[in-house]
Amino acid sequence: MRVRSYSKINLGLAVGPTRPDGYHGLATVYQTLALHDIVTVIAHPAAVTTITLTADNPWVPRTEAGNAARNTCYKMVETALKHLQIDANVHIEIQKRLPVQGGMGAGSANAAAALIALERELNQQLDPEARLQLAAEVGSDVPLFLLGGTVLGTNRGEQVSPLPNFPQTPCVVALPKVGVSTPQAFRDLDARQLTSSPTVDKLEQLSRALSQVFTTHGREPSPSGISRTASPATEPFQNEDIGTATDLAENTLLALVRTGIENDFEEVAFSQHPFLRDIKRQLMGSDSANAALYAALSGSGSALFGLYKSNADAVAAQHRVQSTGTQAILTETLPRPEYWKRMFAE
Repeated sequence: MRVRSYSKINLGLAVGPTRPDGYHGLATVYQTLALHDIVTVIAHPAAVTTITLTADNPWVPRTEAGNAARNTCYKMVETALKHLQIDANVHIEIQKRLPVQGGMGAGSANAAAALIALERELNQQLDPEARLQLAAEVGSDVPLFLLGGTVLGTNRGEQVSPLPNFPQTPCVVALPKVGVSTPQAFRDLDARQLTSSPTVDKLEQLSRALSQVFTTHGREPSPSGISRTASPATEPFQNEDIGTATDLAENTLLALVRTGIENDFEEVAFSQHPFLRDIKRQLMGSDSANAALYAALSGSGSALFGLYKSNADAVAAQHRVQSTGTQAILTETLPRPEYWKRMFAE
């Protein structure tokens, strides 16, 4: 079973203070992109469970390197088999197209894809709530890839609720030649004392902004997520798209951007790597005729992205970034229906 393991960007990310459990509270709006890895799973019942994992990128934990158990796919498959109470021989193959430590959720997406492929291979299925709980155990970003589209993430990011879909929007992803460790990024935020009271205000600000935008458009974010809805793997969550691809100036995306949402991780990422700020400027552009609707760091970085009103604007931005020697990939946002429609690779 071959599954496209899609990526994500963060349309705003507010980080709160460290909690008693050691984690930071946060609020973010995730958006899935068409850029993807390919995860292939071969599985069949056996007397004893064995899991092997291969990858075409030397930085990915795998069986050959002796560290496969560190891989989120391995963790997901191992945990899912225990929940299903099944022993199986499982082989996982990862074809990497997304950057490692790029802030695009590649490892988390791989884990979700491995779970979906495993269920198909064994003709078994976890119930929706168990699936989300299992995903949250493996990683904070994993649950969003069991929804796809536009998703509100809170708590550690693992509490997810589907938001009304934005239309497919041209996107340019810039991939600097530097990786960023998410745990280190949080430590750097702490060191800069950005997890004091102002960040609590930012969490509240983002929540108010979401409420304002979706109320204005006649919608509000679902407060309960999909924990009691049908499984997206067999019956994707559906809602009506807001706006049209030819009139982005009036759609929910631009309304959300106008609220002033931002990514708190830009504070530390741009301080440590000043050239990332320059890349953001190139993505944004200075000519109002083809400027980005929005440009930001994705997650904790190092990938950055820009969203554009037209494909021509996106191509112009791609050329600006490439002229600086940084890789830039032209892609598009992936609304929820398209996310599930394109999931299974031939």
